[in-house]
Amino acid sequence: YPLINVLLCKEVRLLKDSLMKLNVALSARNQIPGTLKEIKKGQTTSHLKVDIGGGHIVTASITNEAVDELELKIDDSVWAIVKASDVMIAK
Repeated sequence: YPLINVLLCKEVRLLKDSLMKLNVALSARNQIPGTLKEIKKGQTTSHLKVDIGGGHIVTASITNEAVDELELKIDDSVWAIVKASDVMIAK
């Protein structure tokens, strides 16, 4: 599965509400709803697999601290919010 750095939140409304309180806007336009299917914790970073439907999985790399703060659990409804400066492809 591709490893994409994404920001996860249980509800995008939660994130947007928090940002609105700070008077900032979210520039990322790729906001993909999905279901959290796997959490693999490492020493400092967790890899999460999010089922976004149609047989597609997005893998997110976030800190263990973020997993704990968001209280993420398997089968949670989450949003993958992608903000990338570039995408590289090799063959």
